[in-house]
Amino acid sequence: MKRTLFVTGIGTEIGKTYCSAMLTKALQADYWKPIQAGDLHDLESEKVKLWSETTGAIHASKYLLNTPASPHHAADLDQLEMHLEDFECPETSNHLIIEGAGGLLVPINQEDTILDLIQHLDIPVVVVIRHYLGSINHSLMTLDILSNRGIKVDVLIFNGPASPHSEAVIEAVLKPTTTILRLPDINWKEGNKVDEIALDWDNKLNTKG
Repeated sequence: MKRTLFVTGIGTEIGKTYCSAMLTKALQADYWKPIQAGDLHDLESEKVKLWSETTGAIHASKYLLNTPASPHHAADLDQLEMHLEDFECPETSNHLIIEGAGGLLVPINQEDTILDLIQHLDIPVVVVIRHYLGSINHSLMTLDILSNRGIKVDVLIFNGPASPHSEAVIEAVLKPTTTILRLPDINWKEGNKVDEIALDWDNKLNTKG
């Protein structure tokens, strides 16, 4: 069964690219980053290609913006306008992992957010969570917003060191159909460990897929 998943998170710098790479590796999927803002010399797509060693395609970003800022601000600085109608998933017969920018309410223009983009593309999401002081609140708000919009949380990933007390609260609001995955802090050069995690994820994703 072909799967298309949109990777979002409870904020920025919580490991969406790491998790996207592992999902891409596990499924040998295609990968797409619709909006890349800043770091054009070190693209997320190139990192995912290197880390995942996927046999799938790495699709070109729709927008490459020069400034590491909110997409609506970066686009304004580049004298560009982005609209939801500009985006559609790349055509592929393979699994497709799509990586968002920041959290759900990051604006892409004066009216629309990443949340609106997810709804426009009409695909289920992967929510990435990393534990820190306040992360329970951010996690529950993210899940509540998605639920209110009727967007399916297909996968939830706990990225980094475990926090059983926090995870218990978060897991309590998930539906039984949500696949829970864990990605410990790893060195991508540890090939055996990376392969072990990817195989575990592949098994779990296909079990509920």
